[in-house]
Amino acid sequence: MKNKKLVYFFGGGKAEGRASLKNLLGGKGANLAEMAGHPDLKLQIPPGFTLSTEVCSYYWTHKGTLPESLKEEILKNLEKTEALTGKKFGDPVNPLLVSVRSGARKSMPGMMETILNCGLTEETIPGFIKLTNNPRFVYDSYRRLIMMYSDMVMEGAAGIEPDWEKGGIRRQLDSIMRDMKDKKSVKSDTELTAEDMKELCALFKARVKKVFKKEFPDNHLDQFWGSINAVLASWRGKRAVSYRELEGIPEDWGTAVNVQAMVFGNMGEDSSAGVAFTRNPGTGENAFFGEFLPNAQGEDVVFGLRTPHPINEASRNEQSKGLKSLEELMPAAYKELLNMRAKLEGHFRDMLDIEFTIEKGKLYMLACRVAKRSAPAALRLAMEMYKEKLITKEETVLRVTPDQLEELSQPIFDPKAEFAAIPVSKGLPAVRRYAAGMIVFTAEDAFKWNKKGKPVILVREETNPEDMYGIRAAQGVLTARGGMTSEAALAAHSIGKCCIAGCGDMGIDIKTKTLFIGNQVLKEGDWLSLNGCRGFVYKGKLEMLDEANEEIVRFLELSNSVRKLK
Repeated sequence: MKNKKLVYFFGGGKAEGRASLKNLLGGKGANLAEMAGHPDLKLQIPPGFTLSTEVCSYYWTHKGTLPESLKEEILKNLEKTEALTGKKFGDPVNPLLVSVRSGARKSMPGMMETILNCGLTEETIPGFIKLTNNPRFVYDSYRRLIMMYSDMVMEGAAGIEPDWEKGGIRRQLDSIMRDMKDKKSVKSDTELTAEDMKELCALFKARVKKVFKKEFPDNHLDQFWGSINAVLASWRGKRAVSYRELEGIPEDWGTAVNVQAMVFGNMGEDSSAGVAFTRNPGTGENAFFGEFLPNAQGEDVVFGLRTPHPINEASRNEQSKGLKSLEELMPAAYKELLNMRAKLEGHFRDMLDIEFTIEKGKLYMLACRVAKRSAPAALRLAMEMYKEKLITKEETVLRVTPDQLEELSQPIFDPKAEFAAIPVSKGLPAVRRYAAGMIVFTAEDAFKWNKKGKPVILVREETNPEDMYGIRAAQGVLTARGGMTSEAALAAHSIGKCCIAGCGDMGIDIKTKTLFIGNQVLKEGDWLSLNGCRGFVYKGKLEMLDEANEEIVRFLELSNSVRKLK
């Protein structure tokens, strides 16, 4: 390992990696290198570096340790990042903050760790406040670091598997924040003042000390190495292992680690964070689709903590109909994002999932990957991209998997029965499928009931990565919070399960296993039917009919024209 290259730098219009090194750099790291360094792209990417998947293999074969030579290489690349940003990690006057993210060669959304704002300490906070002249933003960033680090690093190091029902540290800190909002009579965290945020950080740190019997780390290098170790350790975390088993991902692949200079979407109303798809991942329609949140960081969008805004009219839905789009609020940034969409899709020749941040009006690309998509979207995308001459006939056939073809033959509700039924509620049609099943409230129960042959609907306030095996076992998913790019939606998309998200008029009492939805009170075991194409939720069980799909016939004709075996 001593003379082997294990760290790959990107930034400043150059990159040591490329997209073809996905097995070595993971999907995220390889695409960051491609976006930063390819002469046809050279997008605005915050600089950073990627620890190769071979580091993960070493970590697990050497009892969770890293070689000293690697640590030196990492610090040299950190210095390169400092040079490009003009900031210094741990500096009390002009501090550099970094994100530390996972990145396997095959996307595993939400299964491994991400830590943002690493490097904020009692020593760097005053200088950062002076530098930004925005104390509220700084303390907001600090409370986010405390939440993520205590959840993903300290809880893992303590050998605690998070239990969202009983209340891991993240759930406890969320509760403290809700109490603060109630105390201040505000609905959103963006309404809390700088002093409120400062007080919240103190309350968070006190709770962390109480739970873990030690202080939250106040040294930037302790935070840095702790974050890297947590990402590597998460490769064999419970949820990652379960996901790999479901998706058939080999254990020896390992994950890369991406360290990147922070850019901030939570610096005020001229800043934002968002997730977009170059086409609609639910339908495959050739329309730019996505959501964003003003004055936020990326976790707010995927966790569904606030109602996201649409990026344009094509992305607008029932829940966001009264919210301004990115196109309206930040037209210059939206136009630039639109140009990037065309450039990226033309380069990668596939539908992409894009993460972006706008800091004080300036657009940054944080990640892009080949997007998860529903089976109908996969079929439509393949056929349309073939017509657009983006892909060959052979590539078209390979873009739709046998499993997706099977999904496309799944049933829909009997139209007559659905016409006679009255919806009890309406949410966002996150995954355009149909499902009927009995209500359960936990992933564990979904799994157990499914084993007994009972069809279930997993009902949650919001999903989290630990719910993946329950989503897999359920016929469909219904959540009270979250948007079209929430964890629930993305997880359901990836395995072709019906999902309705952001059903705002429902409430859950997990202790009594009761669902309050519309004007109905339902219990565990009661039937629900979900129309994931329109977002309608029905009480009871609607009968299904098979649906013929003419596009499948055209696709199979195309497949026949290139097959080798008769």
